[in-house]
Amino acid sequence: MFWIRRLVVLGLPLLLVVALAVWWAGSGGDAEAGPDVTTTEPAPDPSPTSGAEPGVADCAPEAIALAVAPGAEAFPAGVDPTFEVTVTNSGTEPCLVDVGDAHREVVITSGDDRVWSSLDCAPADAPARTLLLVGGQSDATQLGWARLRSAPGCGGGLPEPGDGTYSVTVAVAGATSSPAVFGLG
Repeated sequence: MFWIRRLVVLGLPLLLVVALAVWWAGSGGDAEAGPDVTTTEPAPDPSPTSGAEPGVADCAPEAIALAVAPGAEAFPAGVDPTFEVTVTNSGTEPCLVDVGDAHREVVITSGDDRVWSSLDCAPADAPARTLLLVGGQSDATQLGWARLRSAPGCGGGLPEPGDGTYSVTVAVAGATSSPAVFGLG
């Protein structure tokens, strides 16, 4: 019992330090050097795969249902918006879909103004995140936007997005979600 208490007392803070170090390493650095989106990996319900599964085809666009939901109706100044992206196999057969940063595009607009796209600054060597989804199965991922404007090729010197109404969509494997509206204050 003594060692179990010691393990809990010493292990939990160590785990917190490791988690913070991983988060810091993944989100630190030059904002223009990589995508301005953070991802929190979901619980391991869908089966991430390391390659093609025998006998399992890629998900057809019509078999993928996408949804994106802002974490709040409006985000006050100084608070970065967060979103939950849900990918669902709306078909009946299992299929594979890559939802990695190089294959998933999150686009934020304000009216006709394209403000930001996750693909503008995505690294070419971004790892795949291929999911094996059985019929009706969903995968939810949390994303964050650092309130930065982007342009194709990751050009810098762009004006910051101002207060107002914005919409966000997500596209994966030829399927696109309906827009979700949120505000910046």
